[in-house]
Amino acid sequence: MHARRFRFALIPLVATLSFAAIAQQSDSVRTIHGGDGITLPAPPVTARHAVTDDYFGTQIVDNYRWLEDAHSAATQAYLKAQIAYTDAYLRQARVRPRIAQDLDGLVHMTQWTIPIQRGDEYYLMRRAAREQQASIFVQHGWPPVNMLPKLERLISPSQISSDPNTSVSLLNVSRDGRLLIYGVRQGGADEEEIRFYDIHTKRDLPDRLPPARYFSVGFNANHSRVIYSRYAATGTLVFEHALVKQSSPASASTAVAQDTLLFGQKFHGETLGQLDLINARVTQDGHYLTITIERGVPARRVDILYRDLRKDNAPFVQLVWGIDSRFRVLYDRDHWYVQTDYKAPKGRILEARPGTMPDAWTTVVPEGQDVIDDASIVGHRLFVHSLHDVNPRTGIYALTGQSLGDLKYNGIGTSSGLFGDSGARYGFYSFQSMIQPPTIYRFDTKTGKQDVFFEPDTPFDSSKFTVRQVFYTSKDGTRVPMFIAGRKDLPMDGSRRLLMTAYGGFNISETPEWNAQWAEWMNLGGWFAVPSLRGGGEYGESWHEQGMFQRKQNVFNDFFAAAEYLIANKYTTPARFAISGRSNGGLLMGAAMTERPDLFGAIWCGYPLLDMLRYQHFLIGRFWTTEYGSSENKPDFAWLLKYSPYQNVHSGTHYPSIMFFTGASDTRVDPLHARKMAALMQASSGSDRPILLHYGLKGGHSAGVSSDQLVQDYADSLAFLWTETGKH
Repeated sequence: MHARRFRFALIPLVATLSFAAIAQQSDSVRTIHGGDGITLPAPPVTARHAVTDDYFGTQIVDNYRWLEDAHSAATQAYLKAQIAYTDAYLRQARVRPRIAQDLDGLVHMTQWTIPIQRGDEYYLMRRAAREQQASIFVQHGWPPVNMLPKLERLISPSQISSDPNTSVSLLNVSRDGRLLIYGVRQGGADEEEIRFYDIHTKRDLPDRLPPARYFSVGFNANHSRVIYSRYAATGTLVFEHALVKQSSPASASTAVAQDTLLFGQKFHGETLGQLDLINARVTQDGHYLTITIERGVPARRVDILYRDLRKDNAPFVQLVWGIDSRFRVLYDRDHWYVQTDYKAPKGRILEARPGTMPDAWTTVVPEGQDVIDDASIVGHRLFVHSLHDVNPRTGIYALTGQSLGDLKYNGIGTSSGLFGDSGARYGFYSFQSMIQPPTIYRFDTKTGKQDVFFEPDTPFDSSKFTVRQVFYTSKDGTRVPMFIAGRKDLPMDGSRRLLMTAYGGFNISETPEWNAQWAEWMNLGGWFAVPSLRGGGEYGESWHEQGMFQRKQNVFNDFFAAAEYLIANKYTTPARFAISGRSNGGLLMGAAMTERPDLFGAIWCGYPLLDMLRYQHFLIGRFWTTEYGSSENKPDFAWLLKYSPYQNVHSGTHYPSIMFFTGASDTRVDPLHARKMAALMQASSGSDRPILLHYGLKGGHSAGVSSDQLVQDYADSLAFLWTETGKH
């Protein structure tokens, strides 16, 4: 999810804008003072062109509406000046070379993904230590002890493009192990092109699906066709594409325009809308095509249908329809199961019987005290992944509900849950923590034996660090968990820097995960903290709902209470307190800088949502109205206006040091938010602290940029946060 940019990937001619030229464009002769002796002139002057909107009788003025047009000459000139201004700061950051050198080792580690097993072959993504991107490999067989596995590289992004920011992703492998589906992505964009690879001939098929947002891509039962779901302007559509044989010429590939529409316009008298996201999957035995319709992001309602592929032109049959709860389908040997929060906010597992309502279904795993986070069927057994105070637990059950024990985890961390085929003997999972990169394990469902499939070799000495969990009280009395990591010998006297990151939205649980930049922060001698805010899924749907719509302020209050706890317990002080967040977490950073600028010394605000009155008009912003609401509705406008960062910047306020970080390839959250907010904050801040816009061409919301670029982006970000929480 972390998409980044190289510092040298700038808008053309940026290098021609000298530091002296920046000073001449500044609005005054005042000096900006960063940490560690860094000085800058005032930021470049940004023109104001007032546009006034009327919201239900309330007049809202926007002086930087013109910056919403990314391609105008004026916006390009603005970006050119901002990038040069930011680079002028980074050239003075004396700690940056050390950080970049350390990150070079932490980022350039060999990495593997959880494999897809087909017989004795294991298909996976692997990136060697000095490679820019991961390639698609196959491991032939399971190696004996002390023997290296036989790895074969199948697809390398360097064979596709000389651009190091071109990446590939492994999407699917046919049951017979003959064909492979993979995606090709440019930079950090969400869209990817879909390609097909013949594993025996080691060549691509001529068929390709054009760049788009695909929610699922898989084979039919005999692998002659591909069934995929793709987002369109009117909503998600499900198509079937006939594959040509490898021996056919490229010109004989089936045109996408000829693909058969299977689903996505109307069903059961209901027109499916733009906010309905659809996944299409074929069961592992090839018997059924399942359709899952998620209503909104995150889904407030999930419908599930299926079609019997053994019968010609069989109709879609409802498994679940029209219930305002979330369902996730599981399947094994003609039996249907669902993970759901229907009448169970923390989740349960039911065996479903088509043609009846969920109230009549059999409970396999009842709702408990812990929220069910995920579930899978491997080896004809049910693996239920739950969170106990945000710590992972995976219970093993017979499909009749009998408990068969648990997967064992080592300490505080994050587990992926078990992946594998419903009838396979082996499943795979990963485990990681703030101080330990992901290790991949193979689990034998018959014997319970766990073997290491891949363990990274890292320069980070985990034995010198510790992770702890604490609980604190938010403004309204809510008990909130938080993970804190750092060196074992760090004093708690307020003398140390601390970096805190959080998310708080979309039912996404924040668990203790590995990240090279957080590891480097701890290497430098700082504390690192992650609170599990409301709006996430750590305690089920009720926890999520407490951070939605008009209750969004709870998320911010939880975050501020976490900061106050850390300061009161002498982990750090406000001047030495850095915070970081991206996307919805970038909105959190916007609220932190506008509501509590006194609490923090430096803020990194990445790929952010900031203008909450207009976000729904750009890219896929309308998807998120099911989480935030929309200013087009009068009640929603009232609560959005109260916290929307862009509308709550006040001239003369002493704001902390801020870096807005985004990229032109972000096709999810429009970079206009960062462009406008940086201009407004630079013009409004009454302090002499730096307000920077870090803007690149390749960076975006999705992963995909090169490892070298990742090092540079992490170094820029950490150098800023470390410098700005030092001496001034």
